[in-house]
Amino acid sequence: MAVKEITDADFEEATSKGVTFTDFWATWCGPCRMQGPAVDQLSEEMGDKVTFTKMDIDQNPETPAHFGIMSIPTMMVKKDGEVIDTIIGYHPKEQLKQILEQYTD
Repeated sequence: MAVKEITDADFEEATSKGVTFTDFWATWCGPCRMQGPAVDQLSEEMGDKVTFTKMDIDQNPETPAHFGIMSIPTMMVKKDGEVIDTIIGYHPKEQLKQILEQYTD
C-alpha cells in the first residue's frame, strides 16, 4: 500500500481509525529524505495493520504547530485518534517496525 499524502484539512479524519503512522517531513530536510524509503517499505509490509500517511510541514503548518513538532523528521503513531507514540529523528526501518509491532499485535 502506498503512503498517503495528507493535509491539515484531512489529518484528523485520516488518522482517526485504527493504528496510524504519520511522517512529518519537508522537501529540504536531508534526514526526512533518508527516512522516506523506510516508511514506504514499512507501508508495503505492514499496510494491512497500520495506515501510513505523510505530511509536508511547509505546505501544512497548522497540524505540526498544534502538536508542537519542532524538528523533523517526526513520526506520530495514533490509535483510534489518540496519540500513543512520537518518534523524533531518523530511525532505521527495523527500529520503526519494532515500535509499530507493539501496537498492532
